[in-house]
Amino acid sequence: MRSYPFGPPERLELNPTYARLREQEPLSRVRLPYGEDAWLAVRHEDVRTVFGDPRFSRAVAPTRDEPRVGPDRAGRNLLNMDPPEHSRLRRLVAKAFTARRVEQLRPRARQIADDLLDSVAAIGPPADLVESFAVPLPITMICELLGVPVADRVQFRSWAEAILSTTALSREQRADYLTRLGGYMADQIEQRRQTPTDDLLGALVLARDEHDQLSEQELLDLSVGLLGGGYETTANQIGNSVYVLLTHPDELALLRARPELLPDAVEEMMRFIPLTAAASLARYATEDVPLSGGVVPAGDPVVVSRSAANRDPLVFPNPDRLDLTRSPNPHVGFGYGAHFCLGAPLARMELQVALDRLLTRLPGLRFATDPAALPWKTGMALRGLRSFPVAW
Repeated sequence: MRSYPFGPPERLELNPTYARLREQEPLSRVRLPYGEDAWLAVRHEDVRTVFGDPRFSRAVAPTRDEPRVGPDRAGRNLLNMDPPEHSRLRRLVAKAFTARRVEQLRPRARQIADDLLDSVAAIGPPADLVESFAVPLPITMICELLGVPVADRVQFRSWAEAILSTTALSREQRADYLTRLGGYMADQIEQRRQTPTDDLLGALVLARDEHDQLSEQELLDLSVGLLGGGYETTANQIGNSVYVLLTHPDELALLRARPELLPDAVEEMMRFIPLTAAASLARYATEDVPLSGGVVPAGDPVVVSRSAANRDPLVFPNPDRLDLTRSPNPHVGFGYGAHFCLGAPLARMELQVALDRLLTRLPGLRFATDPAALPWKTGMALRGLRSFPVAW
């Protein structure tokens, strides 16, 4: 049995073990640092099956010693539910993230991006792309959508990182940060009970208090998840995407010459970049389920690697090549099935705006230091740069 993960994340490189497993052992037994042993699925076809087949359950995970990278077991939240409970809560917020609603937010995203880049240009190079742009753009957007004061972001940002910490924080520090974040959101909820608002958080409070569509704990968990998850993933991917473009100058030149490729470029980088540090969020088979590499017995957990699936040569020709013109591109970077990322339309739009404004406003964008010396996050569920000095 293999130990998993196969090694610490190396920048945005995908461990070669995944390719060998895809070809030779697409369903393998693995032992994670914590919890029970699991099956690991790495082929695109199997990953979509595990994500989309109702015979695989997330709701079972909190009742078991779930295989995991960090010491803390799964709590009760939207990611750990199955339909119909999952569908009930998802419907309450889904209308805020429809493609039509998100497109209405695009001008505001452009304004925020341009304001941030005005400040960057005024100070001059070098600038830290993470602190000056990649984080404040999505965090401002999710704060405005929820109705949370953007000025409080300094206060809650470090707390929100605890959501995605695997080993970066001690168990005690992580628990303390999550408690503080929960207390902050509880205060925001109570403010809306005193003074109703027309933002997303106000709508959720109304759904709780007047329509009884969710419990008080569900309201709090959903609010915390939306705030923390609403910016951290996109912030990492903005930095990752710029890093990939600067290390693939031919593709960067193509995108500069053909800006209409920007939506396709965002999709290709969602496929190409192994955003998650390791497979997680095990699903449990409720009956024997056959996959291409074998059968997952009833009661067994299986973890899937979206990153490995996105490099499957059976689906993606030349999968290890960045190709901004790739079409079709059925990547699973946003997941698949019932748990397909709720905020995918918002993330796509923010990534498109971020890259468009960066390449337009800073046409000479380049590394301000040796890219091999850039500091990458460790002990987190997602890969990303801690700082990213750039010049132009």
